[in-house]
Amino acid sequence: MSMQIPQRIVVAPSGFKESLDAAGVARAIAAGVRRVIPGVQVDEFPVPDGGEGTAEALATATGGTLVPARVTGPVGDEVLAHWARLGGAAVGTAVVEMATAGGLRLVPRDRRDPGATTTYGVGQLIDAALDDGATRIIVGCGDSGTSDGGAGALQALGARILDRDGAEIPHGGRHLRDAVHLDLAGLHPRIGEVEIILACNVHNVLCGPRGVARVFGPQKGASPADVEELSDALDVWADLLERQTPHGGLMDVRTGAGTGASGGLGAGLAAVLGARLAPRFEVLLDGDLLPASLDDLMAAADLVITAEGAIDFQTPRGKVPAEVALRARIAGVPVLGIAGSLGEGAPAVHDIGIAAIASILTVPMQLEHAVEQGEELLRDAAERSMRLVLLGAAMSARPAA
Repeated sequence: MSMQIPQRIVVAPSGFKESLDAAGVARAIAAGVRRVIPGVQVDEFPVPDGGEGTAEALATATGGTLVPARVTGPVGDEVLAHWARLGGAAVGTAVVEMATAGGLRLVPRDRRDPGATTTYGVGQLIDAALDDGATRIIVGCGDSGTSDGGAGALQALGARILDRDGAEIPHGGRHLRDAVHLDLAGLHPRIGEVEIILACNVHNVLCGPRGVARVFGPQKGASPADVEELSDALDVWADLLERQTPHGGLMDVRTGAGTGASGGLGAGLAAVLGARLAPRFEVLLDGDLLPASLDDLMAAADLVITAEGAIDFQTPRGKVPAEVALRARIAGVPVLGIAGSLGEGAPAVHDIGIAAIASILTVPMQLEHAVEQGEELLRDAAERSMRLVLLGAAMSARPAA
């Protein structure tokens, strides 16, 4: 019996926040695989998940262009962002990647306060796409550093959010506690002519025990007191959206699927603009955006490798490895997961079809050092993992005693 060495491997990762985008992760893993099996065919498929790298990946895949734009970043400073004007079968579609204008990467560690950050720059990107003549705008929700319910984005598009004295409230989610009136008369004139789709994790909701303030606030720098303050402010915002917007009374603003996307951007854009909140992989993988099919590549593969920054209890809730595992299970292909870290509840991913998991860290290391060395650590982890795959193949090839 000969060894069953994988001949074709699909590498389908997400990005590692603040370290490498999905394309960079895929390249590093592929390099580690080839150290062990030099002649193997590796199909790199960086999975666009709405987070960092999504706009560039879709522009590249469709023969489109990446359009630079200077916008207001999440802490109020000007940042160089971009949006994508797609080509091919997706001409007329613009992709706005919220992370490039409101991402956590753009929030300095000593200024991380989700009650103060704004999505204003995201609205500026949508405004630019509208002015460019886009007929469909896909907003990729992921890697956000904001929790303002989409208020900043709406202000950039011409909405006015007023307090009881008729003054416009400042940027930042905590100030939503003072919002009593929405003036939508100044919204961009093309808003009603364009289809807007938010590609989001539909597990994320705006309010309640699983609302964005409580689930993601601490990750974005909120103290326990900040979390409660922000949660209360988003409750006020939800009430205002339900009462004073064209679509808010027709949806579940507080706990509807996807309303918590990107710190509540989903709720704001859905209630005011009529944006559709859709499962991100349904939009980004199964629509008309990509010429290549992940499912087709998997059907011809012997092994699939996926990856994300942290594999933990949240991974099965709509993260990239879970989606990859679901599709690989249908194709009947085993899956290996590589992570920057393995957190609480990580073994639960075995139940969704990931056969084995591995961390890139072999010794205790400060986060900033791991981020800086992400590419090297990924290559080494992929190499170690493939050597274990070959060991398993060698053992299975031994004749029965």
